[in-house]
Amino acid sequence: MRATLIYGAGDVRVETVADPKVAQATDAVVRVVRSCICGSDLWPYGGMPAQENGRPIGHEFLGVVEETGADVTSVRKGDLVVAPFVWSDNTCEFCREGLQTSCLHGGGWGADGVDGGQGEAVRVPQADGTLVKLPHTEDEDLLASMLTLSDVFATGHHAAVTAGVKQGKTVTVIGDGAVGLSAVLAAKRLGAERIVLMGRHQVRTDLGREFGATEVVAERGDEGIERVRELTGGHGTHTVLECVGTKPAFEMGLGVVRAGGALSRVGVPQYPEGPIGRQVFMRNVTITGGVAPARHYIPELLPDVLEGRYQPGRVFDRTIGLSDVPAGYQAMADREALKVLIKP
Repeated sequence: MRATLIYGAGDVRVETVADPKVAQATDAVVRVVRSCICGSDLWPYGGMPAQENGRPIGHEFLGVVEETGADVTSVRKGDLVVAPFVWSDNTCEFCREGLQTSCLHGGGWGADGVDGGQGEAVRVPQADGTLVKLPHTEDEDLLASMLTLSDVFATGHHAAVTAGVKQGKTVTVIGDGAVGLSAVLAAKRLGAERIVLMGRHQVRTDLGREFGATEVVAERGDEGIERVRELTGGHGTHTVLECVGTKPAFEMGLGVVRAGGALSRVGVPQYPEGPIGRQVFMRNVTITGGVAPARHYIPELLPDVLEGRYQPGRVFDRTIGLSDVPAGYQAMADREALKVLIKP
């Protein structure tokens, strides 16, 4: 089969690799029908040291089950399924607490002999715990929205939930990427009264307004903080959803959060430490967030997606074939595309 491998910064290739096979009784083999490039994939694309052997990449996909191991009972051949961005047994003590990203028997795609999602097929470990069955459809928009459940919509929802977004709360979302826009949609879904989106790319912030943002702030740094505080009577917002992962974004979040509020980080941090000392302590600010347990959230979010109440798949603004994945990476790195959908 063909699959995407990354060899280092700027070096993504689509190559022929061995077809996946059931290796354990708990495995399934899934033929990928939709996958995508994630903003977090751009971090290794931008800075991964060169290596002789490429590694599989991609962690968001949905597809059709082709084969199952003897112990798999929740899905069968022919089922359309979505896979969260990590695999898990969904039965260990952490999974039972809704923290499948810390599963005692789980892992990540593209590591330890497991396929990446940007290919023609994937061996799925712990298939019963990982895969969620979906209704078959040929509706392209619905397929795109169901794909976001594997990561970005679930991640935006995680940011909103951990920050305590609810009816009547005010929210600042930092970042106009796919996760940031998903966080806007999630905050709207949870009843936020006011949503300030901090972003400077108009096409993206326009979509953010359609998703529920009430104001857009293009300024960054101290100017951005001052502008959000002006909009909120000097107080800041109850919650801040930081969806970028850089230290300046985190610092902006601390600057715009209201005393007694919460700052949730779901952008993968690209810094080893941040300013969480006296200022945070004296203002009773909660720092929360983390890697999203998408598997925990999919059952809650799926009905709204299936019924069309929310359309997170609108974050996809370019569709490519598998052969064009290297160009898709470059388009996202150059900010010519928001999020690239792959049809193998």
